[in-house]
Amino acid sequence: MRKFLVVLDDSTECLNAMRFAALRAARTGGGVAVLSVIPPEEFNHWIGVGDLMREEARERIEVHFEVFAKWMRDKQGVDPELVIREGEPTEEIIQQLSDDPSIGVLVLGASGDRKQGPGPLVTQLTRAAGSLPVPITIVPGDLSKEQLEAIT
Repeated sequence: MRKFLVVLDDSTECLNAMRFAALRAARTGGGVAVLSVIPPEEFNHWIGVGDLMREEARERIEVHFEVFAKWMRDKQGVDPELVIREGEPTEEIIQQLSDDPSIGVLVLGASGDRKQGPGPLVTQLTRAAGSLPVPITIVPGDLSKEQLEAIT
């Protein structure tokens, strides 16, 4: 089964990327893999404190994921999988694409803020697009729910 890889983070455009991935997966018989990356700078403390912070970060991610997962299961009939990695986000996304050959599309949400650009992940990954093993779908963060449903 072909999977859509979507990145779970704290950005507002993440919501549209999640919706798009779930809608496309539901309409094409695919799956959704949700990747969340914990940046290394969150753990630059003493070992015990770093371990506690890592565990708390994982718990926050799992709670955040469950909100999206429940919607995907209940509304789209898609049962997403959660992948948590630690490291630099762009590197970990590229590594996940290499590690999971069932991923067919990377879905990213782009910020609608024209002054600040589409966001760091979109900027960095589009630079690497020619060497990625899958195509990238960039979903505008300011599309309405109705617009997303119409294009998926």
